[in-house]
Amino acid sequence: MKINIKSNSGVLPVYETDGAAGMDIRASLTEAIVLKPGERALISTGLYVQIPPGFEAQIRARSGLAVKYGIGLVNGVGTIDSDYRGEIKAPMINWGDSDFVINDGDRIAQMVISAYVKAEWTPVDELAETERGEGGFGHTGV
Repeated sequence: MKINIKSNSGVLPVYETDGAAGMDIRASLTEAIVLKPGERALISTGLYVQIPPGFEAQIRARSGLAVKYGIGLVNGVGTIDSDYRGEIKAPMINWGDSDFVINDGDRIAQMVISAYVKAEWTPVDELAETERGEGGFGHTGV
């Protein structure tokens, strides 16, 4: 799939391996940002995309940053809608116990392009029964 993209730095998202579902995206900064433990910051990427209708771009944390340093995304997974034309930014958080420095060009998140289906609601008085029923939140055991 071809997607129109504008990059202020000229650097594009990259699949780091042939089997990767997510493309690494990088920080686009004029100066380093220090995230102290518990601190949040919206990190610029310098990327602007034109996602086709019926698709979204999901912005996800990088597992290596999460495991090694406790760095994640405040909202878990972010969605870039097909009609959004602003800059992609990553809402990062430091859940770790040490300062974390983000430099220009650092790989800060990953982007996955995903198809979606628009739901059309049908109001009803009752739902069809299932074996599971209302069971949730650990109802099947450990």
